[in-house]
Amino acid sequence: MELVLAADLCSWCYGFGKELTLLEERRPDITLKIILGGLRAGATDVLDDAGKQFRLYHWERVEEASGLAFNREGLLARTGFVYDTEPICRAVVTARILRPQVDILSVFRAFQHAFYVDALDTTKGAVLAEVGSRALEAVGRPMSAEEFLQIWKLRSTIEEAAADFATARAIGVTSFPALFLRKESRLQLVSPGYAKVDELEARLKAAA
Repeated sequence: MELVLAADLCSWCYGFGKELTLLEERRPDITLKIILGGLRAGATDVLDDAGKQFRLYHWERVEEASGLAFNREGLLARTGFVYDTEPICRAVVTARILRPQVDILSVFRAFQHAFYVDALDTTKGAVLAEVGSRALEAVGRPMSAEEFLQIWKLRSTIEEAAADFATARAIGVTSFPALFLRKESRLQLVSPGYAKVDELEARLKAAA
């Protein structure tokens, strides 16, 4: 059974990652493909106080629903931060290129943790390379930060990330996360947003 997740660096995607990990543990027959959404790819506006408060509101809701922690102080302390999600989406694509057989969800969640808990600047290639190389090493696929960064910078990697963004739009995704079940040559929407693992499992059984 193949699932396709359209996701980005949004707080609900962060919460959803925990539920998908639980689903993978329950259903080892499942394979998961991630399409990066490019929600704020290329954004140039600086995250101001209003933007921080907007995100804190959603963080509180996600924390209540998922039980995952958020570093609120880290967000409030950011100055001059441009909330561009293209770099981190491209980092997930980089991991996929370098280690196509790896559990990409665990790598994706490592990048989410870097932003939401460690309060790292996930628009910086060097930061993403360190996180990505450690995430790959954690799943038994060693990779140096230097090699990761080299691939992250390539024009072909930038283009592959952009292709993911276009795919997400082409399949009609307008908000994240969105989870699909691949049935033969078509995608069936299973969850148009966050859902708990029990609900996901029930929906999959019904869809199958």
